[in-house]
Amino acid sequence: QVQLVESGGGLVQPGGSLRLSCAASGSIFRINYMGWYRQAPGKQRELVATITSGGSTNFADSVKGRFTLSRDNAKNTVYLQMNSLKPEDTAVYYCNADVYHSTKRRETYWGQGTQVTVSS
Repeated sequence: QVQLVESGGGLVQPGGSLRLSCAASGSIFRINYMGWYRQAPGKQRELVATITSGGSTNFADSVKGRFTLSRDNAKNTVYLQMNSLKPEDTAVYYCNADVYHSTKRRETYWGQGTQVTVSS
């Protein structure tokens, strides 16, 4: 089993910044990609950003130029830096990881979610 522990959510004013962290622990052989998804009330969960073990990133169009994603492979931790936040960024943010337990056994894990609220 693998646990994803998220931190860094909260309330911020429009134009402000927040940094989310997600640390993976447990039975990990290696982690392929890690990333963040979000779900606003009444909406489906959507991709925010992902990063591979090699550092290649992918961002939703709505956050490009405002959010950055980095990863510390030694700590199995990913960081989402969110700048120029907008009210429409308000959502529960979920960490996601594609984990290999061995060379052949692979599973996807989700964190418990952390609330981000952008409001004046």
